[in-house]
Formats: sequence, C-alpha cells, structure tokens
Amino acid sequence: MKSAVETLNPTRVRLTVEVPFEELKDSLDAAYKKINQQVTVKGFRKGKIPARVIDQRFGRGAVLEEAVNDALPKFYTEAVNEAELNVLGQPEVDITELKDNETLNFTAEVDIRPAIEIPDYSGIEVEVDAVEVSDEDVEKAVEELRERFASTSPVERAAEDGDVVTIDLEAKVEGEVLEDGVASGVSYTIGSGELLEGIDDAVKGLEAGGEATFTSELKGGSAAGKESEVTVKVTQVAARELPALDDDFAQLASEFDTLDEVKADSRKRLENMKQYDQATQAQERVLEKLLELVEVPVPEKLLADEIETRKHNLVNHQLGQMGLDLAKYLEIQGKTEEEFDAETKEQAEKGIKTQFVLDELVNKEKLNVNQEELTEHLMRRAQSSGMSPDQFAQAVVEGGQVPMLVGEVARGKALAVVVEAATVKDTNGEVVDLDDEDETAETVEATESADAAAEEKTEA
Repeated sequence: MKSAVETLNPTRVRLTVEVPFEELKDSLDAAYKKINQQVTVKGFRKGKIPARVIDQRFGRGAVLEEAVNDALPKFYTEAVNEAELNVLGQPEVDITELKDNETLNFTAEVDIRPAIEIPDYSGIEVEVDAVEVSDEDVEKAVEELRERFASTSPVERAAEDGDVVTIDLEAKVEGEVLEDGVASGVSYTIGSGELLEGIDDAVKGLEAGGEATFTSELKGGSAAGKESEVTVKVTQVAARELPALDDDFAQLASEFDTLDEVKADSRKRLENMKQYDQATQAQERVLEKLLELVEVPVPEKLLADEIETRKHNLVNHQLGQMGLDLAKYLEIQGKTEEEFDAETKEQAEKGIKTQFVLDELVNKEKLNVNQEELTEHLMRRAQSSGMSPDQFAQAVVEGGQVPMLVGEVARGKALAVVVEAATVKDTNGEVVDLDDEDETAETVEATESADAAAEEKTEA
C-alpha cells in the first residue's frame, strides 16, 4: 500500500491511497465466506459454494463491493498512522479506481487537529477580586442562619409580608381547570418569590378562609408559558418568630458555645469561599490570556457539530426539564435568535480552542494522570451529577467515557501549570498565592458539609 497526504487547510487533509490487489486477498476471502452463509445454490451445501459459482450467480461486482467495504477502514487507518495524523471525526471517502485483479485507489478527506505553537506564557498577568469580608457580610451570614431556625405559630389576623401561609391553588387556562393545576396544603412564605408571580399581592390581607383570584404566567407543567387564572384559598396564617441572637442560639444552631464563636466561624467560612472563588477567577482569566496568545484554527465541521450539540442539550434537556421551548427561553433572556446563535458559536469556538491548547500543553509538559487524581475527579463529577460514585463510575465505564475523564483531569493539570507561572494580583495590588488552592477547596467542601448539618438541625 502507498499513501500520500495533501494539506487542504490547517485543519483538513486529503489522503490518497493506492492498494495493490493482492493486499485485498483476506477481505476477498471474507467476502466469499460471508456471501456463502447468506445464499443457497441448488446442488451445493450451505457454506460450501465455490467462488466461481458465486461469481457466476451473483456477480463478481457484489463480491468486490463486500471486500472493499471490509478493507477500507483497515487501509485508511494504516494511512493515518503512517502519516502520524491526529484525525477528528469520520473521513469522507471516495473510491477513485477499482480494477479487478489490479488495484484499488481511494481518497479520504478528514479534519485533523491543527499544529499549535505554545508561546512563553510566564509573562501572563491577571487581576482578581480581593478577598475581603466585611462586618456586614458576617452579620448577613448569621442572619441567614437565624432564618433557618425561625419558628411559626398560627395567628388570627390578615396575612402580612414574611408570614407563612398554607394555601390551596387551582389554575385554569381558557376556563378549563388543568389536570396538574390543582394543589392543596401548600406552605408559602409571603415575599419569598418562590411561587407564581402575583401571588404575594393576592394573599396579603387575607385571613384563614379567605380566597382571591389573579392572573399569572405558568412557569412549568402542561401549560408552561401560558396565562392562567389562578384561585388561591388561604387555610392558615402563621407568623414567623426568629430566635434571639445570643449564646443559646449559638448552641442550638452550631457546635459552638457562644455567639462570638459563631461569628468568627462565619467570617472564616466566608474568607475560604471567597478564596476559592478568587482561585476560580484566576484560572478563568489566565486561560483567557493564554488563548489570546495562541493562534488556533478551528475545523468547520467540528465547530458546526459542537454548536448543534450545545443547542440540542439546551433544548432537549435543560429547557425540556423546565417545560420551556427555545422561543420562550429567548423571550425570558431578552435575546434574539441571531444573538443566541452568535453567542453559542462563540462559546463553542472557545471550548474547542481551549481543549486544543490544553491538550497541546499536556503533551509539551509531559503531564500524566494517576489513579488517585482520576478517582478524585470521578467523585466530584458524580456529586455534581446527583449519582453515587459507584453508579457514575459504572455509567462512565459502560459508555466508554474513561478516556474523556482522563482528558479532563490532564487539561486541568495543564491549566494549573500556566496559572502557577502567571502573576496574579488582587484589586488591592497584592500578589495572590494560589499554592493553597486545593486546601481551600477542601475547606469549602467541609463548609458545605457543615451547612448540611445545620440544615439537619433545622429539620429536627
């Protein structure tokens, strides 16, 4: 077999392959064997029909077609490996010549990863937000904790802002009650904005037993996006009572004995979370600077496929779960379809460039992923997906997605190398040390666990 490569553009090549006919022998034998198992000829046992009889009865062309279809992937792969190409997607194959007992010639056009030159990135400088926690931030955090431990008690008066009302709801569209538009015993805090638009004004001023009707656009369900006439009936009004901010509250809501200790812990938590946000911000801004330094051509078909994938995931998964279509989503976002398409293209292009550049950095820096790093990444991905680690791991293995996860970890390590080499300063002009980023992340996770424990106390 002989092959040659023609560069069509920085991201696409054409392979020209010439195959001597004798190299098709294995595929021809396989073709005769396959046809033997599929057809019957009087006078011959199944699977024992001679090749000359198959040629006479079914035509040599059918055999050649079967053999070529079997052989093409092998010869294409050999040509790719011989040229040391990093191909993307499936090739467009064209058989240019097929002469029985002489030769098979074909061409294959395919997208390839572009050659990327990574420049010196040690001079990158970025600015991030300073880690500053004010007394007001601490007071707000303590107040939020206090809100969790609020109690309620029924009152015999009209409902006011902040009260918790128990309500029954009935939604009609065009005069018909919706099957999924009836709910009873719903608990709602007036002013929280957690239910339908207009419900606060409807229930304020009502006592237990009172009802009102208002018009609102439904956010979900079978009639999502439609105007509905909603009847709300108040069955109970309860006032919220906040616990006093003292040491007794500290012992109720936390593992600390005094309110001062709770405030100090809240300040530390806020600092850790802001440090984590600062590190994330540094990564994002360093990456943006790096992409500005590198010229990255993007294959047109790969870009088109990525745009289509992003649109599909948005429409069929994210919006579908919310009961919205694309038109309604764009209306809510205040965007035109042209603006949405342009934004999606920009995001897709950036995503492809990021992957190309970081993959090149992985090769340049000779970065490897060990089992511990892969396991930690899998655990984080499982947590974000709402699956158990075992379930997520099984899904990854069955879907053949392990190489994808390895790539994600490797690209994360490549970005960390660039961030470490960059100069990061905060808005106060102070140099930011990101060496303790992992410890900060662990502290944030511990904080979230502590918050979950506080939620359990609240429920208790």
